[in-house]
Amino acid sequence: MNPSAQNGRGTSPQEARKRLMEGNVRFSTGKMTHPGNSPERRAEIAKGQHPFAVVVGCSDSRVPPELLFDQGLGDLFVVRLAGNILSDEALGSIEYAVDHLNVRYLMVLGHQRCGAVEAAVKGGHAEGQIGSLLRAVGPAVQKAGGMAGDRVENIVVANVGLIVDRLKTSPPILKDLVEKGELVIEGARYDLEEGTVKIVQ
Repeated sequence: MNPSAQNGRGTSPQEARKRLMEGNVRFSTGKMTHPGNSPERRAEIAKGQHPFAVVVGCSDSRVPPELLFDQGLGDLFVVRLAGNILSDEALGSIEYAVDHLNVRYLMVLGHQRCGAVEAAVKGGHAEGQIGSLLRAVGPAVQKAGGMAGDRVENIVVANVGLIVDRLKTSPPILKDLVEKGELVIEGARYDLEEGTVKIVQ
């Protein structure tokens, strides 16, 4: 059976990570199988969803998780905001996937040349609600302040790490499951040019 046509219910964190990373290898090497997009699959998931992983990603049009991981309909529960930041609503969506859909693997996916991070580095005044995005990235800017290397890329990774830490310690749902060893939360970075995803935390 094509792995992406499997029901995600009961998928272990280890198997979920494996499925994601194997799919990314297919994507980055141009060997995508485009699984789980048939009319039959659409009819199957119309009855209910059982995604095998949550991906918290950036809204950037170049970083669509379903494509980067070569997954199909119903496979991933995706939460996307610019800078892969967390709002209360985003956190509630994640908790829903974990608590009600029984997803046991969560990946926070940052990416190369993130526009939200670049804007936060530049600083200055931002119109409308864009400023709220830049403020959300602020702690990562501070954390990566003295690190050697590319500043933007350092902040991208620092931002992922801070979000992972926040999710792992978010009570009561996520924190309890992490402490019991029933939920795995990891951070990763996507390379726009290579098309590869690497675990960074």
